[in-house]
Amino acid sequence: MLLVGTIVSMFFVPWLLVKAWILPLPDTVQEQLDEAIGHGFDGMIVYIDEAGKTPQYLASGWHDREFRIPAKPHALFKIASISKLYDAVAVTKLVRDERLSLDKTIADYLPELVGRIENAEKITLRLMIQHRSGIPNFTDSPNFWAAPTETYEESLALIQGKPANFNPGEDYEYSNTNYLLINRIMDDVLGYPNFQFIRKEILEPLNLNNTYSSLSEVNMNEVMSGYHVGHPFDLKADEHGMLATAEDVGIFIRALNNGSLFKPGEKEIYSAIYEYEHGGWVPGYQSFAKYHKDIDAVFVGFYSTTDSKLYNWNLSEIINSRIVKIIRNKS
Repeated sequence: MLLVGTIVSMFFVPWLLVKAWILPLPDTVQEQLDEAIGHGFDGMIVYIDEAGKTPQYLASGWHDREFRIPAKPHALFKIASISKLYDAVAVTKLVRDERLSLDKTIADYLPELVGRIENAEKITLRLMIQHRSGIPNFTDSPNFWAAPTETYEESLALIQGKPANFNPGEDYEYSNTNYLLINRIMDDVLGYPNFQFIRKEILEPLNLNNTYSSLSEVNMNEVMSGYHVGHPFDLKADEHGMLATAEDVGIFIRALNNGSLFKPGEKEIYSAIYEYEHGGWVPGYQSFAKYHKDIDAVFVGFYSTTDSKLYNWNLSEIINSRIVKIIRNKS
């Protein structure tokens, strides 16, 4: 029976993805969201900004499953690694102001890490931003998400002394440790928490009043609940960094892509070091933010259900592509 169950499971999950892909395309984005809830997501939020049209604010499923509160299109959501776009913009602005140098190394900025991180004398700020440092990813540590670290020191301890995954600049590997160090470098250079700089230089000019650094800044009732398959409890209270509404993320993404976010000289720096779209994942929360140039449209999608095998991640990418196809059809 065990062998039969294993064989069934191997074929069952891919076919669920195939089904989601080949179903007839709905006429509206709202219908697609409702269909996605039927595939197993607890809640979804979508923001669409097409040039020349009124933005769309859409939601389906639950804001809070336990209390049967319907999903809210303006709820706060944990944006996870989408925050790296904000970090990269902040670094860009500090580089332009000559407060940071892309060619200085970990040894220059964090000399205490020489001997604790391999190649500290060779790994530049540029390589860390681009995930070409070779530094191991601390969130890949065994069972990390069962008991996540809470401080810079705890996170760093998970990888210090470990060999590099490759020589600096010779390969690419996504590593959250890069941005752990970048944030520490910015804090040191500024002399205060770098989110204050992000708020002043990025959020306030764009009137982004619903973007926050942590749960400590927000009304918890406004945060969408998050769920992980196999885990019985709501993960809303777990601290995982930045939160924002889909609208705030969408406004930021448009400003990032059209260049209005940048002062003279900054866009050239940014374009040389990082990307213009991103996804994010922490237990209970997966998020996507992208600008589609061919239809001049920004898409932001939030999904409040995750799983360890990333089946839901793959499924959400299928849903995203179907939503964009609906937008294109109407355009």
